[in-house]
Amino acid sequence: MSKLKILVMNGPNLGHIGKRQPEIYGTLTMDDLPGMLVGVMGSAASGVELVHFHSNSEGALIDRLERAREEGVKGIVFNAGAYTHTSLAIADCLAWIGLPCVEVHLSNIWARTDQPLRQRSLMGERCIGVIAGFGILGYALAVQALYQRIATV
Repeated sequence: MSKLKILVMNGPNLGHIGKRQPEIYGTLTMDDLPGMLVGVMGSAASGVELVHFHSNSEGALIDRLERAREEGVKGIVFNAGAYTHTSLAIADCLAWIGLPCVEVHLSNIWARTDQPLRQRSLMGERCIGVIAGFGILGYALAVQALYQRIATV
């Protein structure tokens, strides 16, 4: 059986996860994700192929989403960073490509009461779910959710 290809995408300023503002975002890095995935999914993790992509550019993120559709990607885990709150273009792209997407945030965006703009998501209604506030673990939980959704269809 072939592996389920899941694209893990990170937007602006997320290329330094684990180093950038650790008091908000934690100290774990994307290198810790495979081990966490095994911890969350057990042996089912061997049926998943993760493809990673990071860009600080909105256009590059959209281009990658469009390419994912053509490459046989089955689902997307996406932390769009600040574009979550501002990008109609990313939300529109998610709407038309037809791939299930789980929105991920390292911090709980709804607890960021000092910045009301960060409490809303333009892409959220285009996603099958949102996981926020669990740091890097949120990515593993999102992969597990996608796996269960896709594997049962």
